[in-house]
Amino acid sequence: MKVLLLAGGMGTRLSEETDIRPKPMVEIGGRPILWHIMNLYSRFGHNEFIVLLGYKGYYIKEYFANYFLHQSDVTIDLSTNKMDVHNNGSEPWRITLVDTGATTMTGGRIKRVRSYVGDESFMLTYGDGLSNIDMNAQLNFHRSHGKAITMASVQPDGRFGTFECKADGSVSRFLEKPKGDGSWINGGFFICEPRVFDYIPDGDETVFEQQPLQNLAIDGEMFTYQHHGFWKCMDTLKDKKDLNELWDSATAPWKV
Repeated sequence: MKVLLLAGGMGTRLSEETDIRPKPMVEIGGRPILWHIMNLYSRFGHNEFIVLLGYKGYYIKEYFANYFLHQSDVTIDLSTNKMDVHNNGSEPWRITLVDTGATTMTGGRIKRVRSYVGDESFMLTYGDGLSNIDMNAQLNFHRSHGKAITMASVQPDGRFGTFECKADGSVSRFLEKPKGDGSWINGGFFICEPRVFDYIPDGDETVFEQQPLQNLAIDGEMFTYQHHGFWKCMDTLKDKKDLNELWDSATAPWKV
């Protein structure tokens, strides 16, 4: 099953990093977060990727163009311009890199790669979120309901501590940044049938999370797979720091 990776946004809330590179290339543990996401899919046997490029897309193209060289030991004979490869450590990935426009919105980017997807089911995610989601379980759930799209939903950690208190003002319980408030949000891991493209109007200004997803829900074509495990989106420098600390401590839940 092909995996579409949205990797074209400007990442303005992480401008300290994205002034020089696209957000999906910001590194966690010495590797771009995009690599971590692809590795997650590869773990479940999905090795064909379509990367939807935009802002500084050349950076991602150059990274993968030289990836094979950087992952292998090589002998280079300059007199013959011949290169022998030893101990190739590259993953078995097939990657299609598509320039979908510097300012194109998410729906417009997805619509632009319809010809690359064909008439097959496909997976879709963003280039900045990590999780330990069970993709086999999500795929089985998707196939069980037969609708157009399955969206993973998550309960993110709260931003602030909370507490319970009695009428006299005494605090009976304190919780430091509890997980969610009972509500679920879009976790960014989708499984789609090709008819999802029909819900995306032509035009680069279409935002996938607005009219397309709203109409899919209205038509009863959307189900959600509730993921109760780890999920984190890298929006800020603090998020990057937190993810790197998890990786460095060998406790990264998404690590393959």
